[in-house]
Amino acid sequence: MQDALETFVQQIPELAEKKASELIDYFIYFLTVVEGREGATASAIDGCFELCHLQKYSNTSTYLARTAKRGRGKTPRIIRGPAGVRLERSRESELRKTLRASPPRIEASQLLRALSPKVATAQEKAFLKEAIDCYEIGARRAAVVMTWLLTVHHLFEYVLRHQLPAFNAVLAKNTDKRVRITTVTCIDDFSEIPEGKLIELLRSARIISNDVRRILDTKLGIRNSAAHPSSVTLSEVKATDFIVDLVENVVRKYTV
Repeated sequence: MQDALETFVQQIPELAEKKASELIDYFIYFLTVVEGREGATASAIDGCFELCHLQKYSNTSTYLARTAKRGRGKTPRIIRGPAGVRLERSRESELRKTLRASPPRIEASQLLRALSPKVATAQEKAFLKEAIDCYEIGARRAAVVMTWLLTVHHLFEYVLRHQLPAFNAVLAKNTDKRVRITTVTCIDDFSEIPEGKLIELLRSARIISNDVRRILDTKLGIRNSAAHPSSVTLSEVKATDFIVDLVENVVRKYTV
Protein backbone atom coordinates (compact mmCIF):
# COMPACT_ATOMS: atom_id res chain seq x y z
CA MET A 1 0.00 0.00 0.00
CA GLN A 2 2.79 2.43 0.86
CA ASP A 3 4.26 2.46 -2.66
CA ALA A 4 0.83 3.00 -4.21
CA LEU A 5 0.06 5.78 -1.71
CA GLU A 6 3.37 7.51 -2.40
CA THR A 7 2.67 7.41 -6.13
CA PHE A 8 -0.81 8.82 -5.52
CA VAL A 9 0.37 11.65 -3.25
CA GLN A 10 2.78 12.81 -5.95
CA GLN A 11 -0.27 13.41 -8.16
CA ILE A 12 -1.92 15.84 -5.71
CA PRO A 13 -1.39 19.40 -6.98
CA GLU A 14 0.26 21.90 -4.59
CA LEU A 15 0.49 19.26 -1.87
CA ALA A 16 2.52 21.44 0.51
CA GLU A 17 -0.23 24.08 0.52
CA LYS A 18 -3.10 21.69 1.20
CA LYS A 19 -4.82 21.80 4.59
CA ALA A 20 -5.30 18.52 6.46
CA SER A 21 -9.06 18.80 5.88
CA GLU A 22 -8.48 19.00 2.12
CA LEU A 23 -6.17 15.99 2.21
CA ILE A 24 -8.85 13.92 3.95
CA ASP A 25 -10.90 14.03 0.75
CA TYR A 26 -7.89 12.94 -1.29
CA PHE A 27 -7.17 10.06 1.07
CA ILE A 28 -10.81 8.95 0.89
CA TYR A 29 -10.37 8.98 -2.89
CA PHE A 30 -7.19 6.91 -2.61
CA LEU A 31 -8.73 4.32 -0.33
CA THR A 32 -12.00 3.88 -2.22
CA VAL A 33 -11.02 4.54 -5.85
CA VAL A 34 -7.34 3.61 -6.14
CA GLU A 35 -7.35 0.83 -3.54
CA GLY A 36 -10.90 -0.20 -4.39
CA ARG A 37 -12.21 -0.42 -0.82
CA GLU A 38 -15.92 -0.31 -0.11
CA GLY A 39 -15.42 2.57 2.29
CA ALA A 40 -12.78 4.57 4.16
CA THR A 41 -12.62 4.67 7.97
CA ALA A 42 -11.16 7.42 10.12
CA SER A 43 -8.33 5.12 11.23
CA ALA A 44 -7.46 4.22 7.61
CA ILE A 45 -7.40 7.92 6.69
CA ASP A 46 -5.18 8.73 9.67
CA GLY A 47 -2.94 5.86 8.55
CA CYS A 48 -2.50 7.57 5.18
CA PHE A 49 -1.34 10.75 6.91
CA GLU A 50 1.14 8.76 8.98
CA LEU A 51 2.54 6.80 6.01
CA CYS A 52 3.06 10.07 4.12
CA HIS A 53 4.63 11.80 7.15
CA LEU A 54 1.97 14.52 7.04
CA GLN A 55 0.29 16.22 9.99
CA LYS A 56 -3.12 14.61 10.32
CA TYR A 57 -6.41 16.32 11.11
CA SER A 58 -7.03 16.84 14.83
CA ASN A 59 -10.16 14.64 14.93
CA THR A 60 -10.89 12.81 11.68
CA SER A 61 -13.97 11.02 13.02
CA THR A 62 -15.61 14.33 13.95
CA TYR A 63 -14.72 15.83 10.57
CA LEU A 64 -16.29 12.88 8.72
CA ALA A 65 -19.46 13.02 10.82
CA ARG A 66 -19.83 16.76 10.29
CA THR A 67 -19.08 16.69 6.56
CA ALA A 68 -21.43 13.78 5.90
CA LYS A 69 -24.43 15.68 7.31
CA ARG A 70 -26.87 16.81 4.66
CA GLY A 71 -27.40 20.56 4.80
CA ARG A 72 -30.61 22.19 3.61
CA GLY A 73 -30.60 22.14 -0.17
CA LYS A 74 -27.02 20.87 -0.30
CA THR A 75 -25.49 17.50 -1.14
CA PRO A 76 -22.75 16.45 1.30
CA ARG A 77 -19.26 15.87 -0.12
CA ILE A 78 -18.96 12.65 1.88
CA ILE A 79 -21.48 9.81 2.07
CA ARG A 80 -21.57 7.26 4.88
CA GLY A 81 -21.97 3.54 4.26
CA PRO A 82 -21.62 0.23 6.15
CA ALA A 83 -17.87 -0.02 5.42
CA GLY A 84 -17.04 3.64 6.02
CA VAL A 85 -17.30 6.79 3.95
CA ARG A 86 -17.03 7.52 0.23
CA LEU A 87 -16.92 10.73 -1.71
CA GLU A 88 -20.14 11.87 -3.30
CA ARG A 89 -19.97 11.26 -7.06
CA SER A 90 -19.51 14.88 -8.12
CA ARG A 91 -16.78 15.43 -5.50
CA GLU A 92 -15.01 12.26 -6.62
CA SER A 93 -15.13 13.47 -10.22
CA GLU A 94 -13.87 16.89 -9.16
CA LEU A 95 -10.83 15.40 -7.41
CA ARG A 96 -10.11 13.06 -10.31
CA LYS A 97 -9.73 16.06 -12.62
CA THR A 98 -7.19 17.69 -10.31
CA LEU A 99 -4.87 14.70 -10.09
CA ARG A 100 -1.80 14.71 -12.27
CA ALA A 101 -1.21 11.43 -14.05
CA SER A 102 1.66 9.52 -12.47
CA PRO A 103 4.69 8.61 -14.62
CA PRO A 104 3.83 4.87 -14.64
CA ARG A 105 0.26 5.62 -15.70
CA ILE A 106 1.43 7.98 -18.43
CA GLU A 107 3.88 5.31 -19.59
CA ALA A 108 1.15 2.67 -19.78
CA SER A 109 -1.23 4.98 -21.68
CA GLN A 110 1.48 5.95 -24.14
CA LEU A 111 2.52 2.33 -24.57
CA LEU A 112 -1.03 1.30 -25.42
CA ARG A 113 -1.56 4.21 -27.79
CA ALA A 114 1.76 3.52 -29.55
CA LEU A 115 0.45 0.05 -30.40
CA SER A 116 -2.45 1.39 -32.43
CA PRO A 117 -0.72 1.58 -35.84
CA LYS A 118 0.98 -1.76 -35.23
CA VAL A 119 -1.92 -4.07 -34.42
CA ALA A 120 -2.79 -6.34 -37.28
CA THR A 121 -6.56 -6.74 -37.37
CA ALA A 122 -9.76 -4.80 -36.82
CA GLN A 123 -10.56 -7.05 -33.86
CA GLU A 124 -7.23 -6.24 -32.18
CA LYS A 125 -7.78 -2.54 -32.82
CA ALA A 126 -11.18 -2.78 -31.13
CA PHE A 127 -9.71 -4.57 -28.09
CA LEU A 128 -6.91 -2.01 -27.89
CA LYS A 129 -9.24 1.00 -28.10
CA GLU A 130 -11.44 -0.36 -25.34
CA ALA A 131 -8.41 -1.17 -23.14
CA ILE A 132 -7.18 2.43 -23.54
CA ASP A 133 -10.59 3.92 -22.84
CA CYS A 134 -11.04 1.80 -19.70
CA TYR A 135 -7.55 2.43 -18.35
CA GLU A 136 -7.60 6.18 -18.84
CA ILE A 137 -10.89 6.65 -16.98
CA GLY A 138 -9.73 4.45 -14.10
CA ALA A 139 -11.83 1.34 -14.90
CA ARG A 140 -8.97 -0.96 -13.89
CA ARG A 141 -10.77 -4.31 -13.93
CA ALA A 142 -12.15 -3.68 -17.40
CA ALA A 143 -8.73 -2.49 -18.63
CA VAL A 144 -7.14 -5.72 -17.38
CA VAL A 145 -9.77 -7.87 -19.11
CA MET A 146 -9.46 -6.00 -22.41
CA THR A 147 -5.64 -6.07 -22.35
CA TRP A 148 -5.79 -9.82 -21.78
CA LEU A 149 -8.16 -10.24 -24.74
CA LEU A 150 -5.82 -8.15 -26.88
CA THR A 151 -2.83 -10.28 -25.86
CA VAL A 152 -4.50 -13.64 -26.42
CA HIS A 153 -5.98 -12.58 -29.76
CA HIS A 154 -2.53 -11.35 -30.80
CA LEU A 155 -1.07 -14.77 -29.98
CA PHE A 156 -3.81 -16.43 -32.03
CA GLU A 157 -2.83 -14.31 -35.02
CA TYR A 158 0.86 -14.98 -34.47
CA VAL A 159 0.34 -18.76 -34.40
CA LEU A 160 -1.88 -18.74 -37.50
CA ARG A 161 0.61 -16.70 -39.51
CA HIS A 162 3.94 -18.06 -38.32
CA GLN A 163 3.70 -21.16 -36.13
CA LEU A 164 0.65 -23.17 -37.17
CA PRO A 165 2.43 -26.45 -38.09
CA ALA A 166 4.36 -26.46 -34.79
CA PHE A 167 1.22 -25.72 -32.77
CA ASN A 168 -0.90 -28.35 -34.55
CA ALA A 169 1.83 -30.97 -34.09
CA VAL A 170 1.64 -30.53 -30.31
CA LEU A 171 -2.16 -30.22 -30.33
CA ALA A 172 -2.48 -33.56 -32.16
CA LYS A 173 -0.73 -35.29 -29.23
CA ASN A 174 -2.95 -33.68 -26.58
CA THR A 175 -4.73 -36.03 -24.14
CA ASP A 176 -6.63 -33.40 -22.15
CA LYS A 177 -10.32 -34.21 -22.64
CA ARG A 178 -11.30 -30.56 -22.21
CA VAL A 179 -9.80 -29.92 -25.66
CA ARG A 180 -12.10 -31.36 -28.30
CA ILE A 181 -10.12 -30.46 -31.40
CA THR A 182 -6.93 -31.96 -32.79
CA THR A 183 -6.05 -29.25 -35.27
CA VAL A 184 -6.50 -25.50 -35.67
CA THR A 185 -7.41 -24.07 -39.06
CA CYS A 186 -8.93 -20.68 -38.19
CA ILE A 187 -8.97 -18.23 -35.31
CA ASP A 188 -12.34 -19.43 -33.98
CA ASP A 189 -10.85 -22.88 -33.32
CA PHE A 190 -8.79 -21.47 -30.45
CA SER A 191 -11.99 -20.90 -28.47
CA GLU A 192 -12.17 -24.68 -28.03
CA ILE A 193 -8.99 -24.62 -25.94
CA PRO A 194 -9.04 -23.40 -22.28
CA GLU A 195 -6.66 -20.48 -21.84
CA GLY A 196 -4.48 -22.23 -19.28
CA LYS A 197 -4.12 -25.19 -21.63
CA LEU A 198 -3.39 -22.87 -24.54
CA ILE A 199 -0.43 -21.41 -22.66
CA GLU A 200 0.81 -24.94 -21.96
CA LEU A 201 0.54 -25.91 -25.64
CA LEU A 202 2.31 -22.76 -26.79
CA ARG A 203 5.21 -23.58 -24.49
CA SER A 204 5.29 -27.27 -25.50
CA ALA A 205 5.50 -26.20 -29.15
CA ARG A 206 8.34 -23.82 -28.20
CA ILE A 207 6.41 -20.90 -29.62
CA ILE A 208 6.85 -18.97 -26.39
CA SER A 209 9.75 -19.06 -23.94
CA ASN A 210 9.46 -20.35 -20.39
CA ASP A 211 9.74 -16.77 -19.09
CA VAL A 212 6.78 -15.70 -21.24
CA ARG A 213 4.84 -18.77 -20.08
CA ARG A 214 5.32 -17.66 -16.47
CA ILE A 215 4.18 -14.13 -17.32
CA LEU A 216 1.05 -15.44 -19.04
CA ASP A 217 0.22 -17.86 -16.21
CA THR A 218 0.54 -15.09 -13.62
CA LYS A 219 -1.47 -12.60 -15.66
CA LEU A 220 -4.20 -15.17 -16.33
CA GLY A 221 -4.70 -15.46 -12.58
CA ILE A 222 -5.00 -11.68 -12.27
CA ARG A 223 -7.41 -11.56 -15.21
CA ASN A 224 -9.56 -14.23 -13.57
CA SER A 225 -9.70 -12.21 -10.34
CA ALA A 226 -10.60 -9.05 -12.27
CA ALA A 227 -13.25 -10.72 -14.41
CA HIS A 228 -15.19 -12.47 -11.64
CA PRO A 229 -17.01 -11.05 -8.61
CA SER A 230 -14.64 -11.08 -5.65
CA SER A 231 -13.47 -9.01 -2.70
CA VAL A 232 -9.98 -8.73 -4.20
CA THR A 233 -9.03 -5.13 -4.96
CA LEU A 234 -7.07 -4.17 -8.06
CA SER A 235 -4.84 -1.18 -7.44
CA GLU A 236 -3.70 1.20 -10.14
CA VAL A 237 -0.13 -0.02 -9.62
CA LYS A 238 -1.15 -3.63 -10.26
CA ALA A 239 -3.27 -2.77 -13.30
CA THR A 240 -0.43 -0.69 -14.76
CA ASP A 241 2.07 -3.51 -14.21
CA PHE A 242 -0.35 -5.97 -15.85
CA ILE A 243 -0.69 -3.81 -18.97
CA VAL A 244 2.98 -2.89 -19.35
CA ASP A 245 4.17 -6.47 -18.77
CA LEU A 246 1.87 -8.00 -21.39
CA VAL A 247 2.37 -5.28 -23.99
CA GLU A 248 6.17 -5.19 -23.64
CA ASN A 249 6.84 -8.91 -23.24
CA VAL A 250 4.15 -10.50 -25.40
CA VAL A 251 2.35 -8.22 -27.86
CA ARG A 252 5.42 -6.30 -29.00
CA LYS A 253 7.69 -9.34 -28.84
CA TYR A 254 5.67 -11.58 -31.15
CA THR A 255 5.27 -9.51 -34.31
CA VAL A 256 2.39 -10.54 -36.52
